[in-house]
Amino acid sequence: MRHVAKIILKTKASHYLGLIIWIVPLLLFNNGEHSLMPQDEAMYAVRARWMLESGDWITPQSWGELVYEKTPGFYWLLAAFYKIFGINEATSRLPAQIACIFSLLLTYEIAVILLNRRIAWLASAILGVSFLWLQSSRLATANTVTICVAILGFYCLLKAELNLQYHFYWSFGAGFSFALGFLIRGQLIFVPMIGLLPYLIWEHPRHRHLSNPIFYLGFVIGLIPSLTWFWLSWQRYGGIVFEQFFALAVRIASEKRNGNSCLFYLWNTPLKTFPWGFFSLWGTILILRHPIFRSRLILVGCPLVILIEISLISTRLPHYALILYPVMAMQAAIAFDWLCKIYDNKLKTKYFVSLPRNLSYIFGGLGGLIFLAAILLYTEILPITIGKDVDIRSYSQIALILGLGWLTLPLIWIVRHRGKTFLTAKYWLGSWLLTAWLVLAAAGATGLLGNYNPDVKVFLQQRAIARVLENNSINFVVQKTEALTTGGDEALLLLTFYTPHWGQRFKQIQQLPPGNYAWVSPEFSVVSTAYRQLGTFRGWKLIQFENG
Repeated sequence: MRHVAKIILKTKASHYLGLIIWIVPLLLFNNGEHSLMPQDEAMYAVRARWMLESGDWITPQSWGELVYEKTPGFYWLLAAFYKIFGINEATSRLPAQIACIFSLLLTYEIAVILLNRRIAWLASAILGVSFLWLQSSRLATANTVTICVAILGFYCLLKAELNLQYHFYWSFGAGFSFALGFLIRGQLIFVPMIGLLPYLIWEHPRHRHLSNPIFYLGFVIGLIPSLTWFWLSWQRYGGIVFEQFFALAVRIASEKRNGNSCLFYLWNTPLKTFPWGFFSLWGTILILRHPIFRSRLILVGCPLVILIEISLISTRLPHYALILYPVMAMQAAIAFDWLCKIYDNKLKTKYFVSLPRNLSYIFGGLGGLIFLAAILLYTEILPITIGKDVDIRSYSQIALILGLGWLTLPLIWIVRHRGKTFLTAKYWLGSWLLTAWLVLAAAGATGLLGNYNPDVKVFLQQRAIARVLENNSINFVVQKTEALTTGGDEALLLLTFYTPHWGQRFKQIQQLPPGNYAWVSPEFSVVSTAYRQLGTFRGWKLIQFENG
């Protein structure tokens, strides 16, 4: 038994190391330039910086406006990172990147419990090269951190069921994790918690989680920081704290954005996860058809409930489906494991014996079309303009990699069946994964993942403007309060974050003290000769009040 345990630990360590090596470069590749996405990156960054610089860790604000729309956990985390590593884009994105790594490792552990180590490693690898997941993991937002905490809670539930000796600790950890998720993301943590109800209710006779007082004890203790924050905020500001907090939840539930219907996630999520979404659907069918898989309620029932939840609320955005991605990766891994067995003739099937070959030719043909189109775009033989700020050549470079990668699929198949039997299913599977990895690596290296507003850096790095920002406190003249809250003025969020030294907020230009500098919002026109205008960014003017 001791020898077996050593082998298992060695395998787990090698799998962990492999996953870390797999994901870390994708999280770090860039073109040397960074700029935040105004919403929600700059919003979180500005509020966290405000807490750090003001020393007020209770009040989330933006230029004096209270913004109690979210619980403060992620602001605190971000501000703590700023305190240690400094205020910049790389620091802002570090919590999500760390959460991404832990999410992959937790997904691996959960899949080991539910499936096996081979599928577990494959599931984590697929999750790491899912486009929207990786993009979210490179953003200064709470999405990946929240999902990581939710996955941790579920992992603790499974461990509590399997390890009766440490049942107390795992049950407590599960409740505490979900409460920590509330501190980080507020009411949205209840979406994955409700999603677990099929597992919690129908399998309750086996695990007894719902009747376990230790689970609730962990949840209550985990809520103490959130409840304390609400109490102190209410003592200071009164009922507006709860009005703003619950108003956001009501708005998300009732406000329809971009005209997305209740069927939005049925097409958008497979599109955003292509090709893994296609294989996750096939994996779901395999799970339902084959009773060998444990906990169908977890692998099918739980994501189905979550899908219904996010489809019923009126605000439907692609990143709301991120909570589905770990399970979708497991489903896709099951499908690929099944296909690889057919590829290597280890599984005899009457109807699907040609499926790996057909998929190779289909995606190879698609890859050929993409490769040809990329060449035409890169050489500008086929001139297409997407937008004035979009470099089509960067996208065509990525398309070249994608097309060339998928072209290797039929090549591997053909060579394999021409006598080169060493090209086993591992090479075929590796082609799928490596193609996705290289595409995302190229997207990071070209700045498409990480440099979302290059114009703000270009503007602020002008010598005259950079000198003023570096040596002076800059005030902000803005009157409209809606420009300061979630969904407000994007330029204001960017300028606030990238201004090194904050001054004060004024509601009128005339209130600006002589000699002071200020960013003036587009709603004001500067006509007086008393004001010297240094530059304009998206309508915002950097001025100096020269005369009293």
